Amino acid sequence: MKKLFVTAVLLGLSVLNPMAKTGGANVVTPGELVIDPPTLTNLGFEWVISGDENRNARVEVSYRKKGAGDWKPAMPLLRLGGEHIYWGRAEADDHILNVIVPNMFAGSILDLESGTAYEARFAMTDPDGGGATRVVTVATRPDPKPNSGGRVYQVYSPTWKGPKGPNSFVGLNCAYNYHCGGGDESMADRPRVQAGDTILVHAGVYESLYDWYARNSSTRPVEGTYYLFGNGTPDKPIVIKAAGDGDVIFDGRGNFNLLNVQKANYNYFEGITFRNTEIAIQAGLQMIAGASGLTVKHCRFENINLGIVTSYSGSRDFTITDNVFIGRDDPNHLQGWNGDFWLQFNGVEGQEFPAKLRSYTAVRVYGGGHVVAYNYVANFHDGIDVETYGNPDGSDAVHGPFYPPRKDWDVRPVAIDFYNNLLTNFHDNAIEIDGSMHNIRVMRNLMLNSASHPFCNQPAMGGPVYWIRNVAYNAPFGVTRMSSGAAGVVFLNNTMFSEFVAPTSGNLHLANNLILGQNANPEVFAVHTFTNYSESDYNGFRPSPASKNSFQWTSPPWGTVQDYHDLLETMDARTLVTRDYPTLAAYSADAHQDQHSVLVDYDAFERVRPLDAKDVRTVQKLYKMEDLDFRLKAGSAPVDKGKVIPQVTDGYAGTAPDLGAVELGQPLPHYGPRPLDK
Repeated sequence: MKKLFVTAVLLGLSVLNPMAKTGGANVVTPGELVIDPPTLTNLGFEWVISGDENRNARVEVSYRKKGAGDWKPAMPLLRLGGEHIYWGRAEADDHILNVIVPNMFAGSILDLESGTAYEARFAMTDPDGGGATRVVTVATRPDPKPNSGGRVYQVYSPTWKGPKGPNSFVGLNCAYNYHCGGGDESMADRPRVQAGDTILVHAGVYESLYDWYARNSSTRPVEGTYYLFGNGTPDKPIVIKAAGDGDVIFDGRGNFNLLNVQKANYNYFEGITFRNTEIAIQAGLQMIAGASGLTVKHCRFENINLGIVTSYSGSRDFTITDNVFIGRDDPNHLQGWNGDFWLQFNGVEGQEFPAKLRSYTAVRVYGGGHVVAYNYVANFHDGIDVETYGNPDGSDAVHGPFYPPRKDWDVRPVAIDFYNNLLTNFHDNAIEIDGSMHNIRVMRNLMLNSASHPFCNQPAMGGPVYWIRNVAYNAPFGVTRMSSGAAGVVFLNNTMFSEFVAPTSGNLHLANNLILGQNANPEVFAVHTFTNYSESDYNGFRPSPASKNSFQWTSPPWGTVQDYHDLLETMDARTLVTRDYPTLAAYSADAHQDQHSVLVDYDAFERVRPLDAKDVRTVQKLYKMEDLDFRLKAGSAPVDKGKVIPQVTDGYAGTAPDLGAVELGQPLPHYGPRPLDK
């Protein structure tokens, strides 16, 4: 028995069932109801409890606009408690993650109007007794917009030849700050701008002249970075936007970091191109500083390594919408970053393996309340990520506590939204929620051409993490990554064109998904879960005709609630049971999962061709959105085969909801940037 397991037992946290030996009863006792940071369209909640050892309490949720009449149903809160997330080596005190989820319920109300107050009602019941009903009023946050009442400054490039407006300056720093001389005095810059001010940047190329000295170069010498320290407010941001008379380009000339706003709040950028830099916008650094209220809209990022990044736990309420991110990776070949399979393409048509990290990620965030939506992302290692941060602030992976105390809850990675993004061509994952905790919403994204697992949970730390109505096509190493005991992940109405494998998970839930194999794995569906309350049903599967066993369900012995030996121990202490099944019928009958699920095939879709992950002639091909149509055909197997899920399946036609991301008769979602007038 290794040290971590012994420590957990000594702390009274049974690894087999952390609730079974705490002395609590089956009667649920409600505690604090916590409101997570509101986003533009979603609200998240956590309700702490004690008791309910048999996990049969429920929390039903309903909502309405404040003062309205009828209540509308939302999804019930997800029951959490005792799930263990672990990544490291116990015998060496080499811990990256070590988190034990407390007893609570958590969940979200989805797709609301921005800047609107809602009443949310939570009804907790338990057959064993206890419970309560609570009603709270909370508003979604408004979509950030420029303030019309502040001062306006005009910025021109050094090569501008035309007339200039009032309050005009050459270069961004000279307008933003009182001083902008460069040289030794660059550290003397102090913000001129105040909350509500607007800087209009006129057409031109604004270069980082970090090798000039004392020539109004507008950036720090040596670094070539714009350090922006001004603070706006939620309703009066400091706005830096294109004036509308032509392209505005900020060119880093190969510098490391172009804009640094990691000590600034409520700065707003619109209509600007950022290029030729390693990090375009640095908005926070772990344990040092971060930003709140950063807004980036309708901007373009090209020839970059990182687009927008914060790894600071106190960063909050970013709005990153309608942007284009173009990385430096090969735009003509799908290329993985590791593994012998990709070695065979080294030297083919100019490729090199291992591929260099020329473009890491378009957006990486940490903290709470962020929105990353309607963006186009191409040619990166990863697309859009939550930062893989390690144990959350206030906890300690070696000595404990193994979950943040209440005083640190404001800096947890919760209430983060990634939706309606169009993502293509990644060495690794289109979207990673790695290291996030509660109320993560990943919805209506189109993810094309991920060499490795577009749905990445490495790991989720509690949940719920909602993956809702996403489409993934061309993922030759499988569609999902689940690691380190990824807990609280919920897959609803997704369309996945590759095998679903969950190597380590807990409290996993699937419904209304379509999963069609790409020959990436023998099993089309293989779940490895440490909890026997994981569940899967009302899905559609397309197994490989050549596979001997198409389904696999690995879990504790039936009747055991949780068993984390396999996660925390070495290979000599395996306790989970692996069950292989040749057919859907055999799997459903024995595992009691997917009893309402059906078999489907590619002919259910308007225009989708099957792919073969083992075909070296085609595996590197990049597929485009316009060549595919993921809508269902009338009368096909997935139609009317789903279950009703409040807010997820609202507006369905027919006798029941359809399986997959797009309901028959409804248009495809809008993926990627919207027109400027939207």
